[in-house]
Amino acid sequence: MESGPAIFTGAVFALFGVALLGWVAYRTRHREPVALGVGRTASAALATLAALASLAAGAWCLTTL
Repeated sequence: MESGPAIFTGAVFALFGVALLGWVAYRTRHREPVALGVGRTASAALATLAALASLAAGAWCLTTL
């Protein structure tokens, strides 16, 4: 009964992580800022960590079924 919300939550976390990681890769590859007013390296590193944390949370949700 609780597997439905876990699947939905895991999918949302995973999709957000993939989208954020792709967006950061695109912006970094084109040498555009990831966040305005922040250094390129710091903003790309922080966004990448957030994307990886989201992917890890999604994987955890999907493996605890």
